[in-house]
Amino acid sequence: MTSRETFRRGLVAAVCAYICWGLLPLYFKALHAVPPLELVGWRVVFTLPVCIAIVMSRGQFPELRAAFANRQALGLMALSALLIGSNWLIYVIAINSGHVLATSLGYYINPLINVLLGTVFLGERLSRVQWGAVMLAGVGIALLLAGAVDTLAVALSLAFTFAFYGFVRKQAPVGAVPGLTIETTVLLLPAIAIVTLAAGSPGGSSLALGGWTTPLIIASGLATAVPLLLFAVAARSLPLSTLGFVQFIAPTISFTLGLTVFGESLDTTRLASFAVIWAAIALYSWDMGKQASAAR
Repeated sequence: MTSRETFRRGLVAAVCAYICWGLLPLYFKALHAVPPLELVGWRVVFTLPVCIAIVMSRGQFPELRAAFANRQALGLMALSALLIGSNWLIYVIAINSGHVLATSLGYYINPLINVLLGTVFLGERLSRVQWGAVMLAGVGIALLLAGAVDTLAVALSLAFTFAFYGFVRKQAPVGAVPGLTIETTVLLLPAIAIVTLAAGSPGGSSLALGGWTTPLIIASGLATAVPLLLFAVAARSLPLSTLGFVQFIAPTISFTLGLTVFGESLDTTRLASFAVIWAAIALYSWDMGKQASAAR
């Protein structure tokens, strides 16, 4: 596969992944009756069989065994598993608490953190305009300290856990499907403990609630695996800065849902923060487009 084909493959995978993630608040809105920790546990439990099925269909068991035998790769995958598990939990809690706009802000900030990680650790270089965009985003984040600390906490927690997940995942010499299989395997025992405790609680397991709740919980494996697998393909095929640029799709969808479907409102502080970060994104995107035109 040529570098151009690899880039195109990664770009398509990234766009599809971020559309799926942008629509996730609707999915979790339908599962609001399920406690966040239990829901994350069920996501892990039902994601692993999906991964194993894909590994079997692609004949990737040799690659999976090799990854488990590679201590360095296994260590990286264990770290990425902890990062993505934390990200899932923070995200579900935020949605259930009515902070969809805060999750949107977090994923607007995330690409700029990706840019910084790519610059500091991977040797990717930024122009002066791009550095200006990063600093402008920092001003937007700082505005939240003036009266929206809850939004700031959710946004930064999501942004940093997912940015470092992408960074670690890019370093691991493991394919997309085997990698997610290892991550869910690492999280499986804690997940089983969580859902078992939930089943023994007075309210019982949420899986027994019936209606749409039961099939939606079971389908959470697909809802989790599909975009994450697409993201893993994209992370291994695209520069980290490009990957961050495409990610603007997801928070834009979530932002729209937060204002319309979820009925959240923007106070002056949050609106100012969004406005400054949007300006930073516009500045960064303009410079990226200018560089691409010059290269052509």
